[in-house]
Amino acid sequence: MIRVQLRYSFRLYPSAGQRMALARAFGCARWSTTTLSGLGRPPAARAAVPKTGDLSKQLITQAKNTPERTWLGEVSAVVLQQSLRDLDTAYRNFFDALKGKRPGMGAPRYKSRKDTRQAVRFTANARWSITPAELRLPKIGDLKMKWSRTLPSTPSTVTVVKDSAGRYFASFVVETGPCEVLQRRHQNRHRLGARHFAVLSDGRKVDSPRFLRRAEKRLKKVQRDLSRKVKGSSNRDKARVKVARAHARVATRAASSTTGSPRS
Repeated sequence: MIRVQLRYSFRLYPSAGQRMALARAFGCARWSTTTLSGLGRPPAARAAVPKTGDLSKQLITQAKNTPERTWLGEVSAVVLQQSLRDLDTAYRNFFDALKGKRPGMGAPRYKSRKDTRQAVRFTANARWSITPAELRLPKIGDLKMKWSRTLPSTPSTVTVVKDSAGRYFASFVVETGPCEVLQRRHQNRHRLGARHFAVLSDGRKVDSPRFLRRAEKRLKKVQRDLSRKVKGSSNRDKARVKVARAHARVATRAASSTTGSPRS
């Protein structure tokens, strides 16, 4: 039987201490990806980078025992190992593209703490677990999670994402059959119109939401504020977050108006 993979995302509400723990996990994942893998080197030098298993043994394990890298032990080892595995896959795809085997794949991008999106991945080896209201992650704790739908099967991995608006999400990868995919596509079909915001596949009509007009003024204001800030300043970064939150608020409400799912 053919199996396909689907991704389900749910909103997370970490506490102040859990946000600090996630920030440490994001930083350690960036360090293991950038420092140990050779990002920033020319392509010829990257080809000589050791395999992921050798990096994990020789560098991550040894780095934890040094006084300068003791902070690596504050996060789950799976976070460091998975970041290297993901980068190894990216490099394989990149070199296959250079050989013409896989067109359209660029070189892995340098990860910075200033990136608006941060993410860490936990596999089954991390022994994370889910409950009806929480997601338990190693060395982070029980994170409050808002379930908006039921998973069709047991997830294999979970990725914790912090988006540009400062929101946290848990993204699960699950395997299911093709019937579930077809049913999901059928339920989500809709078309936009002039008199109505959307017409669903079952004939239901959704009125044009007025919040889009109201949010337009808010977006214009925060965007003007952003344009006045000095580049590289902390005030500009704060203004950027306000713009991202304004866009995220509109996107979330627009999606909830068509699917009928609760707003988060």
